[in-house]
Order: sequence, then structure tokens, then C-alpha cells
Amino acid sequence: MGRFLIVVPPLVGHTNPTIPLGRELERRGHAVAWSGHADVIAELLAPGATFLPAADRVLPEVEAAMDAHLAKGSSGIANFTALWSGFAFPTARQMIPGVLAAVDVFEPDVMVADEHAMAGVVAAELRGLPWATSATSSGDLIDPLDAVPKVAAWLRDGMAEVLTEAGVDPARAREVDTRFSPHLVLAFTAAELVGDIAGLPDHYAFVGPSFEDRPDDTPFPWDWLDEHPDRPTVLVTLGTVNQRAGERFFGVVVEALRGLDVDAVVVAPPDLVPDPPAHVLVLPRVPQVALLPHVSAVVCHGGHNTVCESLAHGVPLVVAAVRSDQPIIAEQVVRAGAGLRVKFARVTVPMLQEALQAVLTEPTYRSGAARMQAALATAGGPPEAAARLEELLKVSVP
Repeated sequence: MGRFLIVVPPLVGHTNPTIPLGRELERRGHAVAWSGHADVIAELLAPGATFLPAADRVLPEVEAAMDAHLAKGSSGIANFTALWSGFAFPTARQMIPGVLAAVDVFEPDVMVADEHAMAGVVAAELRGLPWATSATSSGDLIDPLDAVPKVAAWLRDGMAEVLTEAGVDPARAREVDTRFSPHLVLAFTAAELVGDIAGLPDHYAFVGPSFEDRPDDTPFPWDWLDEHPDRPTVLVTLGTVNQRAGERFFGVVVEALRGLDVDAVVVAPPDLVPDPPAHVLVLPRVPQVALLPHVSAVVCHGGHNTVCESLAHGVPLVVAAVRSDQPIIAEQVVRAGAGLRVKFARVTVPMLQEALQAVLTEPTYRSGAARMQAALATAGGPPEAAARLEELLKVSVP
């Protein structure tokens, strides 16, 4: 049996899909460990999971840079470069010694590195191990930098600098794109949702979402859902990162919901949604996967996990993309006929009401969501991802 070390950045949404994958590998008799930031990752893992910390906590300067970045609400190229310069590069430099130590202790046969966990790639290169990419977002799969070669060159220069500093041969460092393994890219989505994948290599595996068997003890007042059994329920969420940027948006949402005959669960800090109407429940956290079978529509930011989890339950969406890869994923939803897109910063109450009414009442959107549900289900999920990883046990890296 094999030994797999999963390296993740300090991001909840990038860690969560690896947890059911790790459990599946363990069910098959393999040894699995995670490495990342103790203050973020350790509490997400199941009891008894092997965790080898790469760092105790996120660097204060990284936290400050990302807080400033999120407050600006930047998008496009500015958002992309800020993510790498303010988060991915300094976090990689911080994690590299700890991940190398984890490799030396755990002695994995295969590394699994999140697309933003460069330290895992560095360790694989230095220790001569095959590595797979955990692509927890589909935004980079159809490379958005093709049209901006100067930014692409800037990114590759930055990657090469981090790898070379860590001891990777400079010529090899120029060849490695840490976002995409040459051995296996595990994309936790379906090809039908991503769209045109004709130009992608054969080692890109579209394995569908990974959310089953993930521990979540978040409390929820389930009786509240039973008070109006004939009303549709709408879930509204901006994910874990974008909530504080959503004050205006949450205000529009509540006013839109006030005029609709629905129940709604809004995931937000309560101070951002003062005095909601009785049919709108505001909570700082919810057990999202457990809640999705009970909802008829989702309003969200276009986060990859939320979109795929919703579609895996056949739930249509209204997507208000905020930043990063979210506009790309929003377009995937629209192209699939599984929902509508509204502008996060410009949506009005009538616009949002119209979009919500459409996805709740027009059969075409639920049909589109059902098609994506079938595609995601047949992609295979954690068992397919685990089977692909098992193939890497046969790979020898010089």
C-alpha cells in the first residue's frame, strides 16, 4: 500500500475537498497525512487524522495583505497578482521547511499539492517524488493568462524564484508550473461544467466534487425549515472569505427576500444583516452540505465548492461573482443553463428578485442543474480521484 502526503494552503475551501479523498485512500489501505498551517487546517480534519504542521499560523504580514486586498474588492489581473504576491509566494516560503520536515518524517510515495500550495511541489521536486495537483477550482484549468503573456511571464518568474531559492535546479525551476502537475491534475468538477477541454492533457482528471463524509458539527435549527413546508427555501452565502465585503449585497438580498414568498437562510455575520424579516434566518455558519437537500435555490458568490455542491444536489443558482476565479465559474453556471448571473456591486432589489423568481419557477434552470447533477455524479468523486492517485504509485521520478 502507498503513503500519500496532502499539502494544503491555509484556506478552508481548498482543504475541504481533500478530506473525503484522504478518507477514501485510507479505506483502500493507504496511509495518508496532511501538512499545512496548524491554526487553520488541524481543526478541519477528522479525529485521528495524521497532521504534520508546516507552520503554526499564517504570517501576520500575509494576513494584513489579504485583508487589505479583500477590502479593496479588486478583480481581474490586479486580483490575480495580489493573490500570488501577497499570499501564495510568501506562504510557500514560510511552509517549505515544515513540508520538507513532514516528508522526511512521513516518507510519502506520492505528494498531493493544492494548486496554491507551492511548498508541496518544492518538496516533491527536491525529494524526487511524483506529485498530483489538487485543483479545488476550475478557474485556472483553461488558463486565463493566455491572453496576458506579460502576467504569465511574471508568474513563472515568481515560481522559478521560489523553487530556486529552495534548492531546485534553476533549469528545472524554469520548467515547473506549480499549478499543474505533469503527472496528474485532480479537478474537483465535471468536464461538462468547465466547457471546452479539448486542449487539455490526458492527465487532467475531472473527478467531480468531493464533499461526502466530511465532518461538520455546525448546529442548525432544523425545526425552522418545517414551519412553512409549502414554501421554497433559498440559501444565501458569500463563502468564508467574502462576508465582510458583502454589507451592501446582504442589504439588497434582504430587501429582495422581503417581497418574496420564500423562506431564506442567509449565512452572514448578524451585524451585517440587522432586523431581517421573520422568514429570513441569519446565521454566521451553517452545515452547508447537510442543508442543500432542503433548499430550492442558492444565491452565492461563485465559489467553486458552493457551486459544485449545489449542482451536485440539482439546485439552480443565482451567482454574484466577487473576485478571483468566481467570474469564470459564474459563466460556467450560465453556460450550463443551471442559473443566472448578477453583478455583485451593482445588483438592485428588482434585479435580484427577478433572477430569484426565474430560477425558482422556470423549469429550464432546474433542468440545467439536473444535467450538471448527473455529470458530477458520473465523474466518480473521491473513489475516482483515489484510483487515479494509486496509478502514481507506479511512477518513478528521476
